[in-house]
Amino acid sequence: MSEREVWATRIGLILSMAGNAIGLGNFWRFPRVLAANGGGAFMIPYFIALLILGIPLMWVEWATGRYGGKYGHGTLGPMFYLMSRETLKPKTALIFGMIGGMLAFAVTTLLNSYYIHVIGWTAAYAIYSASGAYYGANTVKFFLDHIANTPMVLATWLIPVVILFVAAYRGVSKGIEAFNKVMMPLLYVFAVILAIRSITTGSPIKPEWSSIIGLEYIWKPDFNTLSSNFWRISLAAAGQIFFTLSLGMGIIQNYASYVRKDDDIALSALTTTALNEFAEVVLGGTIAIPIAFAYLGTEFIEGIRAGEIGSAGLAFMALPNVFTTLGGIGRVFGTMWFLLLFFAGWTSAIAMYNYLTAMLEEDLGIKRKIGALLVFIIYFLLGLPVALDPTLTYFDELDTWVGSYILVVLGFFDVLVAVYLFKPNNLWKELHEGALMKVPTLFKYILMTLTPIYILILLAGTTYDYYISGVFAKTDPLVVAARVAIVLALIVGALETYYGIKKRYARELAENRKLVTAG
Repeated sequence: MSEREVWATRIGLILSMAGNAIGLGNFWRFPRVLAANGGGAFMIPYFIALLILGIPLMWVEWATGRYGGKYGHGTLGPMFYLMSRETLKPKTALIFGMIGGMLAFAVTTLLNSYYIHVIGWTAAYAIYSASGAYYGANTVKFFLDHIANTPMVLATWLIPVVILFVAAYRGVSKGIEAFNKVMMPLLYVFAVILAIRSITTGSPIKPEWSSIIGLEYIWKPDFNTLSSNFWRISLAAAGQIFFTLSLGMGIIQNYASYVRKDDDIALSALTTTALNEFAEVVLGGTIAIPIAFAYLGTEFIEGIRAGEIGSAGLAFMALPNVFTTLGGIGRVFGTMWFLLLFFAGWTSAIAMYNYLTAMLEEDLGIKRKIGALLVFIIYFLLGLPVALDPTLTYFDELDTWVGSYILVVLGFFDVLVAVYLFKPNNLWKELHEGALMKVPTLFKYILMTLTPIYILILLAGTTYDYYISGVFAKTDPLVVAARVAIVLALIVGALETYYGIKKRYARELAENRKLVTAG
C-alpha cells in the first residue's frame, strides 16, 4: 500500500477543517433559519443541540476518519466496515459499510451538484455588485432573470468548479490546504468588516428600524415563542447544527483520514467547532439580521417567518436592496458580502469534491489527477438539471432530502457504528491517542444515550413534518426526477462501496473472520 498524503501543517489542517464546516450554511442559511424561528427563541435549542449533537458527533467523525486513514481509507464505507468488525463478522460488517458508503456517496454527489451552483450565483453577484448591475433594478426580478439565464449560470458555475478541480488535482497539502490558507483568513476579514458595518448602521430609514433592535431579536431569549412552537423550532435548530458543522456527510472523516496516527484530534475537533460557531453565531448572525432590521424593518423578518421569502430571498434579493441604498460604498460592501459567501461555499465544496476523488483513487485505482477530472465531469452532468430549472423545483427537492434528511440518517449510523459496534472504550482510546486535551467522560455517556435519542427524535419529527406539509405527496415531474436521482445515487454508492471493500478485503470476507490490521 502506497503512503497516503497528510496535512503539511497543523494550521493548514485546522483551517481546512474549519473551511469544511464553515460554508454557506453559516452566512446564507443560518440567518434565514434564525429569523424564521423566532430569533432568541431559536438560540436556546440551538446551543442545546450543539452540546448534545454537534460537539460529540465532531469527535466521533474525527476519530472515525483517523482510524480509517490508518488502513489507507478516506471514504466512509470502508471505515464503517472496519469499525463494525470489532463486534460483527466481516460479512455482516460489510452491510454497515455499504450503508455508510451509499449515504455518503449520495450526499457528496447530489448536494454538491446544486451547492456549487449556489457558489456560482455568489460569483456572479460579486461581479454584479462591483459593477452596480442590479442598481436601480427590481432585485427579485433581477435574481429570477439571472437563474433563468442558463449560459450565464453555467459560465459563473465554471468559476468555482475550475478552482475546485485545480485544488483536488494538486492534492491535499499543495492544493486543498494551500487554497484554504488564503480563503479562510480573507473570509474572516470580510466577515468582521461587514459585521462592524452592520451593527453600527443605526436607524438610517426609520427611527423604529434599528440594527440594535436586530441584535436584540437574535440574543434576547424568547421563551413564549419557544414554548408555543417547541418541536418545530427545536427540530430546525438540530437540523442547522448538522448542516453547519458538515455532519453526516462523510467529509469530516475524509479530511481526518489524512491526519497522522499520533496527531491530536480531540482539541483539533473542538477548535474547528469553535471557529465554525464564531463564524456562524457571532459573524453570520450579526451581518445579515441587524442590517435587514435597519433598512427593511420588522416586516421583512415577518415575511421570512410566514414563509413568503424563500431560501434565496435574504442573501440575493433583500441585501442587494440594502447595498443600493448605500450608494457607491454599497458596491464595496456588496462585493465583500458575495465574496464572503463564495469563499465560505468553496471551502466546503472542496471537501465533497475531494471525497469523490479519494474514492476513485483508493477504491478504483484511478490516479488522483485523472480522478479529479472525472469528478469535474460528474458534477457537470449532475448539475445540468439544476442549471436548466429556473423554478428551482429540482434544486429544492434535492435540498429537502439530501441537504436536510440524509445527513441526519447518516449521523445516526455514525453513532451506531463508531460508538456501539466499534465499542465505546475503543472510540475513547482512538479519540485520545496523541490528544492535547482530555475529553470529559460525560461526553462518552452523552454519545451512548442522549445523542442517538436526539437524532431519532429529529428523524421522527422531520418525517412527520414532511408528511403533514405534503412533501411526500408532491408529483411534479421535476420532483420525481430529483427523487430518481437520489435513488440512483444510493444504488451506485452501495455498489461502489461493495466493490471497494470486496477488492481490498476479499480473503477476510471469504473466511468471514478478521485478518487485516492497520498498517
